[in-house]
Amino acid sequence: MLESMTTQLAVFALATGVLTGGLFRMLSIPIPAPPELPGLLGIVGIFLGYKLVEALGIGIDLVEALGF
Repeated sequence: MLESMTTQLAVFALATGVLTGGLFRMLSIPIPAPPELPGLLGIVGIFLGYKLVEALGIGIDLVEALGF
């Protein structure tokens, strides 16, 4: 599922996020993400649902289905 993501890339992404979040807080800028756990879990749920549908191989081409 996540075979293309390396551990090094994941650690770099996490470190970048932590530094960016810290900078936003130091400058008193609101973060562009849900500040509460339920909002963050909703984003994780969207990602997991996307990956599940992809793994099951189900889905439609919406543009084609609408005739465009």
